[in-house]
Amino acid sequence: MIQVVLFGAVASAGALGPGWPGSVRTVTSVAGAVVIACGGLLAVRGVLDLRENLTVFPRPLAGARLVDSGAYGLVRHPIYGGLILGALGWSLVTASWPALAATGLLTAFFELKSRREEAWLAARFDGYEAYRRRTRRFLPWLH
Repeated sequence: MIQVVLFGAVASAGALGPGWPGSVRTVTSVAGAVVIACGGLLAVRGVLDLRENLTVFPRPLAGARLVDSGAYGLVRHPIYGGLILGALGWSLVTASWPALAATGLLTAFFELKSRREEAWLAARFDGYEAYRRRTRRFLPWLH
C-alpha cells in the first residue's frame, strides 16, 4: 500500500512542474523519456524472468527457486529498479522538483523493502549470499 501511495505522489507531483526553464526542460524531457523506456524494459524483463516465482509480496513463494539469470543476472531487484527509473524519468519529463522528491522517497522505500526481502531470500536459498556479492541491488553497474 505504501508504494501505491508513493507512486501516486510521484504522478501527481508531476502536475506541479515545470520547475526549470525551457531549454533545460527540453533536454530533461528527452532524457526523462529515455529513462522511462529503460526502466520499463528493466521492470518488464524482471517480471518475465521471474515467471511462476512472481508474487506481489516480498516473501518468496513456497516452491520458488532462486532466479539469477536474465535481468536478475545484472541486479537483484530489477522490477524495483525499473520502477525507480520510471519515476525518475517522469520527474524529468514533467520538470517537477516535488516529483523528484517523491522519487527519492520511493527509492528509500524500495531500499528498505529490498533489505527485508533479501533477509528472507538469504534464509531460504543457500546460494543467495554469493549472488548478492556479485550483483547490484537496483541498477546495473550503479546501485
